[in-house]
Amino acid sequence: MRPETKSDIDALVEEFDFLDDWESRYRYLIDLGRGMAALPDAEKTEANRVKGCTSRVWLVIDENADDAFRFRADSDAHIVKGLAALLVRLYSGREASEIGDIDARDVLARIGLSEHLSPQRSNGLNAMIARIRAEAGVRA
Repeated sequence: MRPETKSDIDALVEEFDFLDDWESRYRYLIDLGRGMAALPDAEKTEANRVKGCTSRVWLVIDENADDAFRFRADSDAHIVKGLAALLVRLYSGREASEIGDIDARDVLARIGLSEHLSPQRSNGLNAMIARIRAEAGVRA
């Protein structure tokens, strides 16, 4: 695990800690999604689509010369795109062993969002996490 892994996650949690309530955190999550570049239509394919999400979500894994994975994502739903942006931030630039060490559900609990996600969004989130872990060759 790279030395800054824990501090990267702690910094993300601290960003959300500055927000007073879950509605503010939802708005910030949506802003994270808005700040993420949209995938070109050519990459919005069935092969890149995350199965198990009610909303349409696409996840692209970029090829790298190093052992780190780089993820890009897009969605047709604002909150889901925000969740995808959060996962991209958590997992991109990391090696498989690091990806295996990160529990995104724990991070969402620390942020205070997990208890406010609908069952459908939770299922979609779990599908995105499973896809990222599978692409990295990490067991669920």
